Amino acid sequence: MLQQTRRYLFVSFLLVIRIMKQFRQRKAGHAPSLYDISTSESVVRSGFYFAIGAVAIGLVFWKLQFSTPAICCVDWDGYYHIKWSQLFWEGIKGGQFPPAFTWLPLTTLNPEDYADQHLLFHILQIPFTWFGDLRLGAKVATTLFASLALFSCYSLIVRYRINYPLVWLIALLSCSMGFLLRMSAAKAMGVSIVLMVTGAYLLFERKYKWLAPLAFLYVWTYNLYVLLCAAAVIWLCVIWRTERRLEWRPVLWTAVGTLAGFVINPYFPKNVMLFIEHLLIKIRVGTFPTVVGSEWYPYDTWFFLRSCLVACVAMLVGYLAFGSIDRKHATRPLFFLIFSTLLLVATSRSQRFVEYWPPFAILFAAFTLQPIFDGMHTSIGRLPSDVLADLHPFPATHEPAEVIGNKPRTQLWKTGVAVCIVIALSIILFANFRKAAEMISRSTGVDDFRPGMEWIRTNVPPGQMVFNSNWDDFPGMFYLNPDHRYVSGLDPTYLLDKNPDLAELYGNIVKGDEKDPAPIIRDRFGTSYVFYDKAQAKEEFLTNAIASGRFEKVYEDEYSLVLHIAEQNAGGQ
Repeated sequence: MLQQTRRYLFVSFLLVIRIMKQFRQRKAGHAPSLYDISTSESVVRSGFYFAIGAVAIGLVFWKLQFSTPAICCVDWDGYYHIKWSQLFWEGIKGGQFPPAFTWLPLTTLNPEDYADQHLLFHILQIPFTWFGDLRLGAKVATTLFASLALFSCYSLIVRYRINYPLVWLIALLSCSMGFLLRMSAAKAMGVSIVLMVTGAYLLFERKYKWLAPLAFLYVWTYNLYVLLCAAAVIWLCVIWRTERRLEWRPVLWTAVGTLAGFVINPYFPKNVMLFIEHLLIKIRVGTFPTVVGSEWYPYDTWFFLRSCLVACVAMLVGYLAFGSIDRKHATRPLFFLIFSTLLLVATSRSQRFVEYWPPFAILFAAFTLQPIFDGMHTSIGRLPSDVLADLHPFPATHEPAEVIGNKPRTQLWKTGVAVCIVIALSIILFANFRKAAEMISRSTGVDDFRPGMEWIRTNVPPGQMVFNSNWDDFPGMFYLNPDHRYVSGLDPTYLLDKNPDLAELYGNIVKGDEKDPAPIIRDRFGTSYVFYDKAQAKEEFLTNAIASGRFEKVYEDEYSLVLHIAEQNAGGQ
């Protein structure tokens, strides 16, 4: 009885991990070997998996993207990116490369110091600005880049013949609600993940020289190229651990490409200074020196666990399974263990890394379980004949299995377990998708500001400064009205770094701590016009402005208000 119990416990465990039914033809009632597959059949199977993955991933991100007519989501940065791509192209056509960025003259992004840390991303977006409707172009571009990002992760699973690719596909799609939400934002993260996965592939294939051009492109695309540098260092450590040799070439070629990306750059050396600024301000312990975007703050713990349930389970499974892998087969799993753990730590500190960690957590679990699957296939042939019969149809054996009706009992078990796991993942995918779609549908576009910005564009001389009451409004204001300049935008640390005194004054004014803001706005910020966001700006600021008697309302609607410093009141100051 004990022996039989052990046998069926082993069978049950094998069934849990053997979820997907192998794509093969039956031969005269017997199951062929799992690895008795012709090259042509393998190509067809891979093509089938790739096609299914491309369609599923594309449909998910397309549906999410068009859950709102606005450029998605989280914040308005997508409006800045697509508008700057359009202006960038106009500048190129006018003989300027790169064109000057003149819209935030009081910040680090002033015309003399500006460096485009998303240069290649903005160039890649240029064809999508030809749609006529910039919003549609941004949404199509984001759908494409997000789909390519997740598809690149899935392609690693298919390329390295990880068992049960369609189940891993569902796991990737359901890995995190936050991942779906942030990947739907019209930003450079999708392109960044494609470059990162390409880097992992080059490491796995030992094609180290190609890391140099990849790193070069990464530096031109997004400021998280440091992840590729980290991956190269991790690979060096992994090879030392598994093969007992110092593999320095990936670090060398990545460093060469990164350095070339900095130096062979139209913004050099300003791009170096901007990178250093980001490091000094954002990579710190404790609070930030000023209020920054919500993406830089951590998630609430329980929300993080709920929204990233599949990714958390994948990490746990990976950690538990890694101990069963011998050193010979641990190279790729160890790489993903270290890399995904690094991203997990970063995500626990900042929400913005949730677009990186979840898919790599799934890859960690997939690549860590694969050696266990392979080891079981190897050991099956050494099992007793009665156990082989119970495992039918998995191993290449002609032993009859116990049959219930016309189906082997283990086949029924396998089907049942497979259905349960797929249903569980599908339920989570549906819940994450619905929640992300709901949040995206609530995205507010910039159309509410259009009348107010149109008034400014018509009545305020071009090139003049406008005091925006909320730094986070800049992308929408820039999108609607590129004819004027603005006090703060994209990140409040840019104003803080360039003009600390002005940043302090700006914070005091918008918080309502300055009782008489008119002289400061006119004399220190060089403008007589204020754009007030009724939904986001502090009421204290408006109360102080009206109470001072120095402002007049020149435009007002339900969403915004334009104030002008009355010359007759301010003239004596």
